[in-house]
Amino acid sequence: MGKSKISDKIYYVYRIVAMLLFVLIFLPAVNPARISGMVNRSISLLTAGFSYGTLIDNFGRAFRKEWILESTMRLDNISSLLVCIGIFACSIGACLSIGNNKCKRLGNILSTAGSVVSLAALQGIYIAYTQVSLTKKPEKIEPTFPPFYYGLLVILIVMLIVSVYELIISYKAPKEKKFYMETKYRLFLMLMPFLLLTFVFSYLPLFGWRYAFFDYKSGDTLSMENFVGFKWFTQLVRNAATRKDMIRVMKNTLGMSFLGIFTSWMPMVFAIFLSEIKNSRFRRFVQTFTTIPNFISWVLVFAIAFSIFSTDGFISSLMINLGIWDQGKNFLMSSDYVWLKMLMWGLWKGLGWSAIIYIAGISGIDQQLYEAATVDGAGRFQRMWHVTVPGLLPTFYVLLLMSIAGILSNGMDQYLVFENSTNTTDIMVLDLYVYKMGIVNGAIPFSTAVGMLKSVVSVILLFTANNVSKLIRGETIV
Repeated sequence: MGKSKISDKIYYVYRIVAMLLFVLIFLPAVNPARISGMVNRSISLLTAGFSYGTLIDNFGRAFRKEWILESTMRLDNISSLLVCIGIFACSIGACLSIGNNKCKRLGNILSTAGSVVSLAALQGIYIAYTQVSLTKKPEKIEPTFPPFYYGLLVILIVMLIVSVYELIISYKAPKEKKFYMETKYRLFLMLMPFLLLTFVFSYLPLFGWRYAFFDYKSGDTLSMENFVGFKWFTQLVRNAATRKDMIRVMKNTLGMSFLGIFTSWMPMVFAIFLSEIKNSRFRRFVQTFTTIPNFISWVLVFAIAFSIFSTDGFISSLMINLGIWDQGKNFLMSSDYVWLKMLMWGLWKGLGWSAIIYIAGISGIDQQLYEAATVDGAGRFQRMWHVTVPGLLPTFYVLLLMSIAGILSNGMDQYLVFENSTNTTDIMVLDLYVYKMGIVNGAIPFSTAVGMLKSVVSVILLFTANNVSKLIRGETIV
């Protein structure tokens, strides 16, 4: 019994180490493949292994002058790739460790093999470093001992020891015994890819928030020499021009967001009327026809708008041919009713898609309620108002509160493609402003500060909406 408890505790260590290894391959600060100062500081071990072009992005002149051999960087790239593959094997082994003994044994084999491969590949990175350090132009190549090399080495050794130990003490299951894992663990593993995507695309980018505290320019490095603290945050309120821009941008952002909130009931109404269509073929056609626009990119949406509303578009051509207009008109270049135009395009694109969740909610309403209402003499509209609408209100409230929490997040794609010189004042929302300042104007620290404040305010709004929901409805959304 004591041996089993020790094994269980070691498995906890085993899983934590595997998780740590998996996270480390995404962090640029601990990338052991950065064996030269010419390697971009912003790339991670994963990027170094899977993108050779990114790894050698700054080495063109060094290769031509033969200050460094291309085979050296190729060795660094292949070794990084093998380290990542080994860590992936360790991660899969850790996932299998929550199954029965047969799953655990297979997981231990994978982790052992993965640890050995990663350790061997780590030595390949060290060999590449020694070759770089022999360059005849060290002042150009800047040989750099791999950061966190020994740390990663120790973690991999721990993983190898733990995997071998568990492999030795575990008994070999009979061949007829099947791999088995409890349902709750299988469901958790099914959730893991989505958690990974959330981590990579939602939480990992938060590491870039550090740029908001530095006077950073593209290509520079972050150090105490260019550390400026809260300079970019204070600039939002101290600089008159910036303050004026932010007021205008916030007016556009909040205005369009409130228009979206005020029309958030439309997908629910559309879903209700769609469910009342008795002809199933026609109902499927309408649902498909209104859902397809969601899968059309905003670039193509603008192309459609251009073909209809431009000077040579369908409307102008029709009006000229009918003799109503003397020349074509470009509606897209007009600054009139910009907010309303963006709202209508957004509704056209997202109405059918947004209605899907309400259609699913309608199918979950107890049919006996409709039968009882019919017996009581309720007509179709009365059933819709007294049965369907109350059944959908909880879903509507949750989506409404989530919309309030995301009031500063209008998105960027729609406004970027429709923006032009005449409507830029009225169409500039916060996300587009951050993009313009950071990517177009190169003010990366300032745009990071704005984006950071936006995220903080959005979180505050989320919890505020959650508390309001608890007070009014007695239910929370998070």
